[in-house]
Amino acid sequence: MKTPLSRNNDLEAGSTPLLYPSMTENPERRWAFIRKVYAILAFQLLLTIPVAATAFLNPGIAVFLVETWLGWFLKHTIIITSVSGKVVLEAAILTVAIFLSLTLYTFWAARRGHDFNFLGPFLFASLLTLVVFGVIQIFLPLGKISHMIYGIVGILVFCGYIVYDTDELIKRYQYDEYILAAIDLYLDLLNLFLKILEVMKDAESSDDA
Repeated sequence: MKTPLSRNNDLEAGSTPLLYPSMTENPERRWAFIRKVYAILAFQLLLTIPVAATAFLNPGIAVFLVETWLGWFLKHTIIITSVSGKVVLEAAILTVAIFLSLTLYTFWAARRGHDFNFLGPFLFASLLTLVVFGVIQIFLPLGKISHMIYGIVGILVFCGYIVYDTDELIKRYQYDEYILAAIDLYLDLLNLFLKILEVMKDAESSDDA
């Protein structure tokens, strides 16, 4: 027989929906963790956008960033300054649309019991291949078409990482790993944007040719 206290606990547990069927932790704590991660991600983007915009409007700043130790983190500004503002805007809109769509899909799929943890080894192998292939390009540059295909493959890989890391955010990250989770999603989003930008830049140059 349930006591009034146990009935209250049941009502409290049921007030917040489960994120996935086999969830055993407190949904409210997980939702609080998720909100914290996305708040940090939004803050990271708010810092990145003005830096990228400044570099786009002042190419000399982008060159300075690359030539200093800051270039390791901000080297993508050179890519941004080498394309038109229209292409940058289109790539940004497309990136946001893809990120939001994949995020909503992952939450929807998790709610129905789907698990994407199996993607981890495949995504890591794909990313390693992209990195090695990118190093090879330094010595043996690809043609425009081949480089575009390389960019499309990169887009697919980072789309996979968005799904994988969002699934990890929902199910596996510890509550004290909110900074790590936010950084993972930020890198997924940033790399997706860069790959889309590279493909659109190649397409634009092919049209001009």
